[in-house]
Amino acid sequence: MKQTDPSQQHVLGGVYAFIAYFLWGFMPLYFLLLAPTGPWEVVAWRVLLSLVFCAILLTVTRTWGALVAIMRQPRLMLLTAVAGILIYVNWQVFLIGTLTGHVIETSLGYFINPIVTVLLGVIVLRERMRVTQWVAIGIAALAVGVIVVGYGAFPWIALSLAASFGLYGLVKKQIGPSVDAVSGLTLETLWLSPVAAVQLALVAATTGITMGSAGIGHAVLLCLAGVVTATPLLFFAAGTRRAPLSLVGLLQFLTPVMQFIIGAWLLGEPMPLERWIGFALVWVALIVLTVDSLVAARRSRAAVAEVV
Repeated sequence: MKQTDPSQQHVLGGVYAFIAYFLWGFMPLYFLLLAPTGPWEVVAWRVLLSLVFCAILLTVTRTWGALVAIMRQPRLMLLTAVAGILIYVNWQVFLIGTLTGHVIETSLGYFINPIVTVLLGVIVLRERMRVTQWVAIGIAALAVGVIVVGYGAFPWIALSLAASFGLYGLVKKQIGPSVDAVSGLTLETLWLSPVAAVQLALVAATTGITMGSAGIGHAVLLCLAGVVTATPLLFFAAGTRRAPLSLVGLLQFLTPVMQFIIGAWLLGEPMPLERWIGFALVWVALIVLTVDSLVAARRSRAAVAEVV
């Protein structure tokens, strides 16, 4: 039997993770192309069409059996329901931010996310934090304070995105490898389908459904919402199974960097001095956190090598 080369798997995993984060980085541009569709309608279609796309994938790959096996486990079903609620909040806030001229603030949310993840590890999983991690969290808190006081607005979009995606990651960690990427997204969107249906009904009764009313090109783009949602998730799942966590952690900053560039330079969103200072503090916190993680990983590998 041919042995799998770990180094090749690491490289392949890095490529997959890079593709996932790169696609997520372009998400604001895709959703902006969906105008005049509003955020509530977009999220509803995103849920329903993702479910359809996942059903097609399950059929093509003949993995309905894996899904049925998961559905027989109440704990996993409950966790996927919680994950569905959290990703719904994340999607909805992200769309509201993107379609109301707050792309820069959405990027701030994903910059803060790694720090929220570390904090959740301490609060929920009772993990012990190193001094440098506390320093990073302190700097990030100062950054939020600077933005609130200097910019005169509470960054609720950024904090909601960071909290919802951080909690989503925590729930997915509890699920572990018991649920594959396609089955997980299928169940999450299945739970959300009634919410999406009600949401579409409310949109139809108020502003009106835009699907099919803004031209063929717009309808095609809107129909691709399921593919656009599921594809990076599948690449991400494939990448994290192969690449070292340290590499995935470094690559995750690609998405908010791209979103920041899109918001500041392509869309011309305002960046007053106090916002630059706030973002600069967040970037300092991320540098401290990243260096600490790399040093800790190196020490851990050295300790294992000594034992062996």
